[in-house]
Amino acid sequence: MRKIKSGVVGLDSLVDGGINENSTTVVIGTSGAGKTTFATQFLRRGLERGNDALFVSLDENQEQIIKEAVEMGWPDIYGYLEDGSLVFIDASGKKFSKFIRHELPTFVDEWKGSESRIAVDPLTPVIWSTEGRYEQRELLMLLLKETKKIGTVVCTLEEHGTRGDLSGNEIVIPMYLADTVVHLKYTRKEGAISRILEIVKCRNSRHSKLSHPYTIAKGFGLLVQGRTSPETKTNKAPEELKRKLKNYEKSFSKRVWDNILTSLDNLNDSDFADVDLDQLINDLVMTYSEEKDLDAKKNG
Repeated sequence: MRKIKSGVVGLDSLVDGGINENSTTVVIGTSGAGKTTFATQFLRRGLERGNDALFVSLDENQEQIIKEAVEMGWPDIYGYLEDGSLVFIDASGKKFSKFIRHELPTFVDEWKGSESRIAVDPLTPVIWSTEGRYEQRELLMLLLKETKKIGTVVCTLEEHGTRGDLSGNEIVIPMYLADTVVHLKYTRKEGAISRILEIVKCRNSRHSKLSHPYTIAKGFGLLVQGRTSPETKTNKAPEELKRKLKNYEKSFSKRVWDNILTSLDNLNDSDFADVDLDQLINDLVMTYSEEKDLDAKKNG
């Protein structure tokens, strides 16, 4: 099974090197857990590698999604929109049965076999728009089947009801149909935020069975920790990370290196409160080391 880089720093090491190509991943979480950020990171990583990307929005409009991406520290999204490598399908407010059965296949025919990356955000409106579980399964199966003809798919799914309970009707069917399921557990208690990522399943691949803390940092998005209880907590973390990363500068292309430095300039110690810096460096190298070779080929 060929692997592709997810773009989510720290995740690839938890799923045996990356997401399986031409697979479907469902990311489950409550509001604020980082589901759309995860999906955008996934697309952005593909765009950085020269792949095309398709964002199918079933809820928010294109302007809002772009605004959120820019606020996350990814203003380069405008360049991808201008050159046509990133395309939006705004299906919010549509009759999803008609959209999935009749409109989507026509678009897929144009993109079929392009090995692009596809984000569907979120699946929840499709489930809510259908009464019977059989129709839910049929529509979701058709949606995933069609989009997978284009390339590799990441879908988001809103978690409602009891936190952490993945047995609800709106969650069971997408979990069953997906190749990989990622659960983002986000809680806030007495002002303190807790974020935990778990790989619920990953077909045809080894994967972590542990719970992994993660943070969301501007310019990086989700940063996932490979350890269950990271102990490294430092002051002036961005400066220390820059110093340590200097030894690995040659592992990155100039463009990626500059982006990393720019992102670190916008962060402070609170963004790294639960981050093991040495583990983060290893994950950054693993995530972006290919970029240098790709740039060399383009310039060669």
